Amino acid sequence: MIKRKNIIKIAIDSPAAAGAGTIAKTISKHYNLFYLDTGKIYRFIAYLKLRFPKKYNYKFIKSKINSLKVKDLSNKLLLANEIGTEASIISKNKIIRKIVHSFQLKFAYNPPKKFKGSCLDGRDITYNIVPDADFKFYITAATKTRALRRYKELKSLKNKVTFHEVLKSIKKRDKSDYNRKIAPLKKTKDSLLINTTKLNKRACFLKIKKIIDRKLNN
Repeated sequence: MIKRKNIIKIAIDSPAAAGAGTIAKTISKHYNLFYLDTGKIYRFIAYLKLRFPKKYNYKFIKSKINSLKVKDLSNKLLLANEIGTEASIISKNKIIRKIVHSFQLKFAYNPPKKFKGSCLDGRDITYNIVPDADFKFYITAATKTRALRRYKELKSLKNKVTFHEVLKSIKKRDKSDYNRKIAPLKKTKDSLLINTTKLNKRACFLKIKKIIDRKLNN
């Protein structure tokens, strides 16, 4: 695997709807880093499973991941609740994780030349995908806060869903993410904990920016 030298690598882990994606995007834009939302890759595979049930197999997944463009991951359809549930089942599959793993590594260590580095967020980035990251963050928030954020996001996309359904889905997702045998969600000792329950997007960005700047400017 080709590894670009002297690049900034940021690894972020978080439970569902903790705001990590929004923060990672803002940080990436500010420091000109290539951003990859790794959870969306599993959502993309879940979408394939629901859309093409007859074609769905490992060969099909591999060909789709090989031709996957990062812009495809911003498809609003991937945010649907049933896709999230399916994605958490898919992410327990060893073979699928292997396929996704190589895709993630490629962008983490060899981002397109115009970027100064990479910023990845997911569930196992800090210890499994980019264990040598320059910055590691574990972003979290209270369960109800996360459910409310996801609920508002889904409502803005005109999804017919109740808050109770979203809360149930978030709790189910958490249980699956924390307890799965392969690459579970966990906070590593060298990850900085950022709790966003009472922080707005701007305050959260400034908190992380301060940490990054301190190290970069030393």
